[in-house]
Amino acid sequence: MQLHHVQVSMPRGEEEEARSFYRDALGLQEVQKPAALQGRGGCWFRAFDGDVVTAEIHLGVDEPFVPAQKAHPGLVCDSLAALEATAGRVQQRGYEVSWAERDSFDGYVRFHTRDGFGNRLEVMTPAHE
Repeated sequence: MQLHHVQVSMPRGEEEEARSFYRDALGLQEVQKPAALQGRGGCWFRAFDGDVVTAEIHLGVDEPFVPAQKAHPGLVCDSLAALEATAGRVQQRGYEVSWAERDSFDGYVRFHTRDGFGNRLEVMTPAHE
């Protein structure tokens, strides 16, 4: 068994904010939703390693919308340099980055952030000692 995607909630009509965070700040690629699902709103994003999908996040409209405070996707970068570059892009786009728990997960270096809707995300890389 493997994980296909994670769905994160968003408010209706806020697709541009989703793109600003997930595409522009995190660097994921937006992909077209299937035609049967397009009328529901939201958008989908993927990370690729060559032609292989390595992560997929679906942003789905939830009414009433309530951001996830503790539940979150965890994304893995290839290196510390990629992790730090991602944190830099997130900050440059105006989103908060917290390194408060940088070394609190054995074997990983990480930061936490929140999308424009308040949903929590964790971005990490394996620690090399």
